[in-house]
Amino acid sequence: MLAEFKDFIAKGNVMELAVAVIIAGAFGVIVASLTADVIMPLVGMVVGDVDFSSQYIVLSGDVEAGMSLEAAREAGANVLAYGAFVTSIINFVILAFVIFMLVRYVNKIQAKYEKPAAEEAPAGPTEIELLTEIRDALKK
Repeated sequence: MLAEFKDFIAKGNVMELAVAVIIAGAFGVIVASLTADVIMPLVGMVVGDVDFSSQYIVLSGDVEAGMSLEAAREAGANVLAYGAFVTSIINFVILAFVIFMLVRYVNKIQAKYEKPAAEEAPAGPTEIELLTEIRDALKK
């Protein structure tokens, strides 16, 4: 069993998958930073100098006006953090777009280097057609 596991791990696809997962994790952090540190401040500026990622609605509990999202949660309030949700959606859209572009590029490269399918030789007569011709020739 250990030898089979070693063979499984040593296969190229498993190693490539492991590298891809590690790179994707790092890329996710970059996208999260891009969203939180670049995109959302611009959105906040357009909306009116608001830290959009900290926007929430209090569903239950006592919260002072202007309290941060973290402070409201620490105070035990039940909050609907719609700003954080919108930030997560933006992260997802950016990641999905980048992955789409990568897959599209890889597909183009693979199509370029794929060998064109060999054209099939014209099919000759079938066995039945040959036997029919022989029969007809013998009848003459």
